[in-house]
Amino acid sequence: MSIGLYVGSFDPFTNGHLEVIVKSLKLCDKLIIGIGVNQDKKRHYDKELMRTAMEATLKQAISLNKFEILIYDGLTSDLAKQVNADFIIRGLRNSKDYNYEEELASINKFLFDLDTIYIRADKYPLVSSSLVRELLKTNQDIKKYVPKEVYDIIVNNKKIQDIEK
Repeated sequence: MSIGLYVGSFDPFTNGHLEVIVKSLKLCDKLIIGIGVNQDKKRHYDKELMRTAMEATLKQAISLNKFEILIYDGLTSDLAKQVNADFIIRGLRNSKDYNYEEELASINKFLFDLDTIYIRADKYPLVSSSLVRELLKTNQDIKKYVPKEVYDIIVNNKKIQDIEK
């Protein structure tokens, strides 16, 4: 069974992330989605709320036994070893993303013998968590950039119990 690992801050989870996940599942038997917590970076949205929203979104589109969502801190390579990942999956939107990701991929290959697979976000090439946060700051509508469950948490202030229903 092949295991892919897709990590990010998902702060918040966007339709671009969802697109990468759906495409990733064609490449592996199981996808581990890691919500990374960087102690040096401020989170804008609660990681447990994001996990709940992600699970609710993915349950509608994907078989439950095909993915697992974990919250982790530390190195992605350590998580990859822990979950026996065969490869890391990274989403790309543009050449800037590629240059950054290629550096990480080279380090992961050299130090930890971990391969990286890139997946393009075709439908949402300009959507990022930063863009969504910026749109929110200026009171713009984000409905087309995030899944309904994320929208409900961020804009409608729904709680976990409401999302899980």
